[in-house]
Amino acid sequence: MPTTSHNARAVTRKLVSGLFNFFILTAALLAADPPRDLAQRTAAREPETEAARSQHAFRQTILIEESNSRGRGGTYSESRDVIFLPNQERSERFVKKPADHLKLLRLTEEDFADIREVQPALFTTEQLRYYRWTARGEETIDGIACWVLDIKPRQILDGQRFFEGLLWIDQRDYSIVRTQGRAVPELVKVKNGEREENLFPAFVTIRARTPQGFWFPVRTVADDTLPFRHGAIRIRMNIRYENYQRFGSDTLIKFEGDRP
Repeated sequence: MPTTSHNARAVTRKLVSGLFNFFILTAALLAADPPRDLAQRTAAREPETEAARSQHAFRQTILIEESNSRGRGGTYSESRDVIFLPNQERSERFVKKPADHLKLLRLTEEDFADIREVQPALFTTEQLRYYRWTARGEETIDGIACWVLDIKPRQILDGQRFFEGLLWIDQRDYSIVRTQGRAVPELVKVKNGEREENLFPAFVTIRARTPQGFWFPVRTVADDTLPFRHGAIRIRMNIRYENYQRFGSDTLIKFEGDRP
């Protein structure tokens, strides 16, 4: 009789619907919230990453392109090898000397400080006191389950550069996998009756996992339009961190071009 078949289908639909709702509810219950001390755990992990990276030499290559609404513009490029001395000081050697053909922009001391310190975005326990933070949930980046942390400087201190934006943090060990934001503050002042503007692009820094389990920066990219008073200027930036070579206290690193 059709009634029996109809009742069977109805029961099956209710069973499937009930199981679906059960699995949705179970997944929601199993989805963990970010730990309350997410920022502290991340800041505690970063010095380990920083220490591991300081035992490596690497090559840093920079390409900056500028343009305006009329298509006018130029480029800046350079390549340097970077090594950290036993006292943790950074030592650099040009492989390709700076070729500055920019026509619209002028790179400043703050720009180069951002390239060295802000864009790689190390977020250490020492820096933690300068920031406030908010957890923004979770997201999967390249197959890695990450927490997302929104950080902002508590206050702007004269002469210091800060990062403002998002950190993607590996849920397994609290390593930073990716950063997205900009260096702050922007610097605008009037000098001798002229308005001086020092603006900075939004950027993304991508990290890659090393065989030892640390996440090192491998690329920083930016494609942003800076709203200068006399006209908007588009800046595209590509920074690569390559050829990481690990060394010990008794190891001599020879870069390409060195003579024996």
